[in-house]
Parts: sequence; C-alpha cells; structure tokens
Amino acid sequence: MLLRHTPSEVSARSALTVNPAKTCQPIGAMYAALGLHGCLPHSHGSQGCCSYHRSTLTRHYKEPIMATTSSFTEGSSVFGGQANLLEALTNIFHLYDPTVVAVHTTCLSETIGDDIPQIIQKAKDEGKIPEGKYVIHVNTPSYEGSHVTGFAGMTRAMVDYFASKPSFEGEEAWKARRVNVIPGWLEPADYREVKRLCAALGLQTVVFPDTSDVVDAPKTGSFEMYPKGGTPLSDLIESGACRATVALGPTASKPAATQLETKFQVPAEVLELPIGIRATDRFIEALRKLGGTVPDWLTAERGRTVDLLSDVQQYFYGKRVALWGDPDQLVSLSEFLVDMGMRPVYVVTGSPGKRFEKRMAAVLGERVPEAKIRQGATADMFLMHQWIKNQKVDLLIGNTYGKYIARDEDIPFLRHGFPILDRQGHAQFPTVGYVGAMRLIERILGLLLDRKDRDAAEPAFELTL
Repeated sequence: MLLRHTPSEVSARSALTVNPAKTCQPIGAMYAALGLHGCLPHSHGSQGCCSYHRSTLTRHYKEPIMATTSSFTEGSSVFGGQANLLEALTNIFHLYDPTVVAVHTTCLSETIGDDIPQIIQKAKDEGKIPEGKYVIHVNTPSYEGSHVTGFAGMTRAMVDYFASKPSFEGEEAWKARRVNVIPGWLEPADYREVKRLCAALGLQTVVFPDTSDVVDAPKTGSFEMYPKGGTPLSDLIESGACRATVALGPTASKPAATQLETKFQVPAEVLELPIGIRATDRFIEALRKLGGTVPDWLTAERGRTVDLLSDVQQYFYGKRVALWGDPDQLVSLSEFLVDMGMRPVYVVTGSPGKRFEKRMAAVLGERVPEAKIRQGATADMFLMHQWIKNQKVDLLIGNTYGKYIARDEDIPFLRHGFPILDRQGHAQFPTVGYVGAMRLIERILGLLLDRKDRDAAEPAFELTL
C-alpha cells in the first residue's frame, strides 16, 4: 500500500523529482575506481557521503567495498578540505599501501570549491605521495549527473592520468595485436564475458575498468585488501599505443574513448552494450574487423541462442514492458525485447544526456509507436507508476526500487541494473553476449509462465505449456 495514493492523472513538473530513476555520481566513480588493480577509492567529503556510497555498492554486490574519506567537519565545510585531504593521503599510503588513490568529490567539497589538482600537486611537493604511487581525481557533485556520469568521469580520468604512447622495439607488431575495450558500467560477470569473447577471437585487449575478481573475488579464507582482479596499471599506461578502441555504451564509455582518440589518435568505435543477439553481433563484427577470427564454437553458441528464442517466442509476442535504469542498458535491452516480439512501452532514466531519446527512437522506430520515453530529473518512478496506472503492462524490468510498483499493481518483475538490494547472485551471471541473452530469455520466460500458471482457472491449468 506504499504507492496506492499515486494519482493516475499525469501533471507537468519542472523541478520536483519523486523516487528518481538514478543515484549519485560518486557511487559510479567509486565503482569505476575499483576496476583498476590496487586502487583505493577516496571520497573527498563527509563520512556520511562515503558511508552511503560504500553501503549501496556493498548491498548490491554483497561484498565489502573498500574506500576512504576526507572526513569533513564543520571547519572543513567552511574553510575547505585541503588539510583533510593532505592528511588523508599521508595516512592512506602509510596504512593501506595502494598503488593508486582515486579521489572523487562530493556535493560539499564541490560547493566549497576545493581545487583538487592543486591539492594533489601540493601533496607531491611535500612528499606525501610515495615514489611509484599515484593520485588521480574526478569532479562528481551529486547535484548534477548520475552514477553513470560519475562512472564515465572516473574512466576518463584514468585516460587523463595514465594513458601514454610508449615507443619501443617491435612497437608496430605489438600495436597490431592490441585493442582497447571500454566496457561501460556492467556487472563483474559481464566484464568476464566481454574478455572471454575478445579472447575467443584471438585479440589481446586492454579492458578498463574491470571489476571482475574484485567485487566478486573468490573466498580464500584470508582477507585481501586488493584482490587480484582489476585492470593492471601497466595495461592502462599502454592504452594510448593500441590499434583501436571499442567503447561499449555511449553514456559510460564514450568520454574515455574520445579522449584516447584526441590525445593519441587511437581510432574509436562506440557501440551499444552487447545485450541481446543483434547488439552482440555488432560487437563481434567490430572485433573481427580489427583482426579477430570468429571460432566455430562461438557461431554455434549464437545458433543455440537463436534456437532458444525461436522455441519460446510465442510466449513473448505482444507483451507490454516497462523499463527504467541506466541509458546504455535501456537502449540495448529495448532492442532485444523488440527482437523477442515484446513491446517496451514505458522507458525512463534519470541520467541526463542529449541523445538518449534519439537512440531509443532508433531502436523502437515504427515497431512500437505507442512507446513513451522520458529522460531527466522528472523521469522518475512516480511518473512510471502514473503511466502504468493509466494502462497496465505485462512485465517490469529495472532495479529494486520497482518492487513497490510490482507489488501494488501485481505485475511480474525482473530485477536488472543497479542497484539490486533485495536479491543475490545477479553479479555472478552475465547478461551480455549470447550466453547473457539466453539467460535473459530464460528468466523472462519463467516470470511470464509462472504468472500464466498462477492465474489459470482450474480447467485451464496445464501440465505442459
């Protein structure tokens, strides 16, 4: 009964956001930083900010998320946080010995106007950053952007601070075999699947960031501050000398890919996330054009996915779907749903941007003319609920915050995206690639057939569906 008072009449709003379909930038910056091996994220702000960001990531991944904070007090809030950050860096390198400290700002430090590059330079001048250690930064005020733009900012900062174009003997032969892959915001299992596909085509890749074996590290019986996963710093340093860059997801990955192209003339191709058969085909084709060879077993894997879909597509045909979450995820998911015969009729994202609605229109085109797409501050869960109250859907797809709508409106609900706070295991199974497509088909099919069984009258309750 939490949302029973949501009115069905949709009113124009210019400023008010109710239950936003996003979270704040520092969470994304923190998650991206965890994808660099030996990196410790640092929140330049109050303890409460860092606690919220860590707890959200911890609840989603069910793993302890390591991060530090500048611990602003009233004095820092008035006079600035330089002294706090300088002392923090001293303590961090002494106590935790990271290779990289990745500083992201918060609302408080951004409002004060702390000059982070100047503070980092002062720390270097005063010898607070040991030899062979690094400090990078990104500006991530929570009052603008979203967790996706924070992720994109930190990924670009990795290029700004570390990417180079080293010269060495045999450089051309080395360059011909190496490709950057910037996979965007994905689960650790998805990063692992992206790397598997790249290796399948025989390419050597620099994948960054990469949280596999970091936020899903195996249990060994002993605590590791820095698990073995994450992109090696040496790979990131060499990214400016690679043959090309394939960026997955324009919102999360394009800024870093563009920066590599601008600074080092590494040509970039920006694709949608490889969720679904068609998007995965485009990713595989991009790798093939860069010198990869598609093995027969991968072609067979695609064939099994197509076969599964052809076996069950009658259960999907015409089903109306409502989605919310990150722009890159929504575009690829919607394309896959349309290919499955479903109709993504309501799509909202709180992440800002200029091209999301055009990207969605390109995916849906004339195939779902009734689709309602909204982006920005007023594209929230309140609006989604109002749309659903006016005309129901058959399936919800999005993060945990949709469970209230699912309960109140009695609609099947597939949890997907970030954050998922009330289920476990989502980080361990990919949704990208052909394997991920098969998993999505199976999960959606299970929800729809469970509902069919539940609602069936006694004479129509069949053993075989």
